[in-house]
Amino acid sequence: MTELAAAQAALRAEHAAVYGYGVVGGRITEERKNEARAAYDAHRARRDALRRTVRGLDGKPAPAAAAYALPFAVPDSAAAVRLAAELEDRVAGVYADLVRASEGARRREAAGALREAAIRSARWKGSGVAFPGLTELGSADAPATPSGSPSGSGAPGEF
Repeated sequence: MTELAAAQAALRAEHAAVYGYGVVGGRITEERKNEARAAYDAHRARRDALRRTVRGLDGKPAPAAAAYALPFAVPDSAAAVRLAAELEDRVAGVYADLVRASEGARRREAAGALREAAIRSARWKGSGVAFPGLTELGSADAPATPSGSPSGSGAPGEF
């Protein structure tokens, strides 16, 4: 994957995260609203930075979709917490790709974003994983792949 393609994938994931946290904020309990607001603000800032990164790589930033299909129904606070954790896991996956595809300052920035997503995910779940951004190995000899990798379609509106 090229650095531009990885940056675009991260930008699309940030668009989806911003949308998703809008749903989270509407369903989360009052006790966790500040946490949801902080995550929403962090994703907006990362989205804006990625737009600049894509332009710096001579690309045209991917636009946000009008809406995104959620991975499951979010009728209550418990589901909102699960959605927040899912958003962070998916963002971590695409940042793992960006770390792999970039160098220097952009690589450090992507690694920082991966770390932040992993920390937020662990807070939402109450636990973390050894290598955020990577799926668990299915068998002893199978390579790990990024959990947030796009399925290949990259269609707007997909989570």
